[in-house]
Amino acid sequence: MNRGFYTIMAAQFFSSLADNALLFVAIDLLISMKSPAWLTPLLKLSFVLFYVLLAAFVGAFSDSLPKGKVMFIANMIKILGCAMIFFHVHPLLAYAIVGFGAAVYSPAKYGILTELLPAEKLVAANGWIEGLTVTSIILGTVLGGALVTGKFSSFLLGIDVPMVETGIDTTTEAALCVLGATYVLAAVFNLRIPDTGCVYPHQERNPIKLIADFSNCFTLLWRDKLGQISLAVTTLFWGAGATLQLIVLEWAQKALNMRYDQATSLVGMVAIGMAIGAVLSARYVTLRKSLSVIPLGILMGMIVMGMTLVHSSYVAYPLLVVIGAIAGYFVVPMNALLQHRGHVLMSAGHSIAVQNFNENLSILVMLAMYSLMIRLHLGLDAIIILFGLFMAGVMFFIMRLHAANQRQQDSMSLIGEAKH
Repeated sequence: MNRGFYTIMAAQFFSSLADNALLFVAIDLLISMKSPAWLTPLLKLSFVLFYVLLAAFVGAFSDSLPKGKVMFIANMIKILGCAMIFFHVHPLLAYAIVGFGAAVYSPAKYGILTELLPAEKLVAANGWIEGLTVTSIILGTVLGGALVTGKFSSFLLGIDVPMVETGIDTTTEAALCVLGATYVLAAVFNLRIPDTGCVYPHQERNPIKLIADFSNCFTLLWRDKLGQISLAVTTLFWGAGATLQLIVLEWAQKALNMRYDQATSLVGMVAIGMAIGAVLSARYVTLRKSLSVIPLGILMGMIVMGMTLVHSSYVAYPLLVVIGAIAGYFVVPMNALLQHRGHVLMSAGHSIAVQNFNENLSILVMLAMYSLMIRLHLGLDAIIILFGLFMAGVMFFIMRLHAANQRQQDSMSLIGEAKH
C-alpha cells in the first residue's frame, strides 16, 4: 500500500471516531432531556436519512472533484452539525446535519480505493479500512461514554484558561469541544490526500437526469448476478449492525444491570470482534472466494438469539466478540466484491452511492421497526429473538438465491456448449 492509502486511513479513522463518539454524547443528552426511550433509535435514523435522500446526487458530486477535496468539504459539514448541538439545537436535527456530511463523505472514501489500487488489492484494502473503521467505532463508543460520565468529564471541566471565559460549563459542551477538534484533525488529513489524477466524464447537474441516472445504476447493480448477492448481504448487514448497536446498549443496562458508560464499553466488544474478523478475512479470503462466507450470516443470527440466555458480563463480553468477528469476516469480502462489480459496471462514485442508498434504507427501516417495537412496549428478549430470526432467515434466502444463480449460469453454459 502506498502513502496515499495510509493518509486516507488516518482521515477516515478520526472522522469515524468523532461520528461514533458524538452518537453516544447525543444519546446521553436525550436522556438528560428526559426524552422518551423510542426517540433514541430515531437519533441514529436521523444520521442516515441523508444517505437515502441524497443517494442520487452524492455519487456525481464525488466524481466531479478530487476525492480528498470532497472529503474535506464533508468534514466541514460535520463540524457544523457538532457546533449546532453546542448551541442547543435539538440533537435529532443537529446529528442529521452530521449525517449529511457523512453521506457526502462516503462515496469519496470508498471510491478513491478503486482509483488508487488494483482490483487484486481491494479485499486487503477493505480489510484495513473496515478494521480501522471498526477500531474507531470501538474507541468512539468508549470515548463517547467517557466524555459524558465519570472523572474524564470532570477533568475537562476543570481546565481553565487564565483571563479567558470559555463559556464551557457542562459535560456535553466539553465533550463537543473535544469532538470538534477531532473533526478538524480529520480535515487536516483530508487536505493531504493525493490527487489520483482520475478524471471522470462531465457530471450531470440536472436533478431529474441525476435521479434517472441513479435509477439506471441501481437497476444495473441489482440485475448483476454477483452484484445482487453482495449488495443484499451488505444491505442486511448494515441495517442489522445499526440496530444491534442500540439493542446491546439496552440489553447491557436491563439484563446485565450496567451503568451507561459500562454499557457503551460492551457495545465496543462487537466492534472489537469485527476488527478481528475483518483482519482475518483480509488475510484468508480472496475476491474469487468471497461468496463462500455467506453461511456465516445465518450463524450470526442464531448466535444473537443466545443473548437472551446470558445474564453475566463474563459470558456477555466473549459472546459479543464472537458475534462481531463473524460479522467482520463475512462483510469485508462482500464489500470488496460489491466495489469491484460496481467499478466494472459503472463509475466508483455512482456504485458507492447505490450501495449507500440500499444499506442506509435498510438502517432506516430496521431502526424504525425497533423504535416501533419499543413504543409498543415489546419485551427486550422478544425483540432480540425476532431480530436474530429475521437476520438468519434473510441470509438463508440470499444463500438460496446465490445457489439458484449458479445453477442458472451452469445451465446457460451447457446450452452454449450444446450450440457449438
